[in-house]
Amino acid sequence: MGQVVALDSLFHSRQVWQGRAAPAPPASQPTGWPALDAALPTGGWPEHAMTEILLPADGVGELQLVLPTLARLTREARPVVVISPPYVPYVAGWEARGVVMSCVDIVQADERDVLWAAEQCLRSASCAAVLAWPMHADDRSLRRLQVAADTGKAMAFVFRDRRHAVQASPAALRLELDGTPTWQVCVRKCRGGNPPVQAVPLASGWS
Repeated sequence: MGQVVALDSLFHSRQVWQGRAAPAPPASQPTGWPALDAALPTGGWPEHAMTEILLPADGVGELQLVLPTLARLTREARPVVVISPPYVPYVAGWEARGVVMSCVDIVQADERDVLWAAEQCLRSASCAAVLAWPMHADDRSLRRLQVAADTGKAMAFVFRDRRHAVQASPAALRLELDGTPTWQVCVRKCRGGNPPVQAVPLASGWS
């Protein structure tokens, strides 16, 4: 029988390699919400990846969450595609928030084509960000979006009903938006670290 050796002695003598997970690189895509950036492991949106935003209902202010990012990207003349939003974007409101609307394309697609259109835009490598509102999306279709975002070096924002929170998701970041009692987001999943236990309040505004 082999000799029993205390594990501590092996560590001390450096005979056992101790692996450590590499820290996630800092993001170059801040959300524009300081409290949310501070809560995320990389300090912003995951790059070249999909972010899933779960909603209690359409039109609860979900676009406010991404408008700072859209403003920054379009000011840099980087194209943004918005696919089948439940409400027509209010152009004057977006422009008031700094979004350059000449860099925004709004695509109205049939329900069966929303995911296909989003995937093609992401893979094209011609978009900085793609926003989509699919009514139905299974794990396979969401994985295709995640791969397409990585392939095209773009950010994907997928808005879905929060009833899907019980399902697993391939998204690099998964947020659940809540408007009561105050406007806040719960981080359900985040690449590179553990989600914060507490919801992140957004009442303090965006930068």
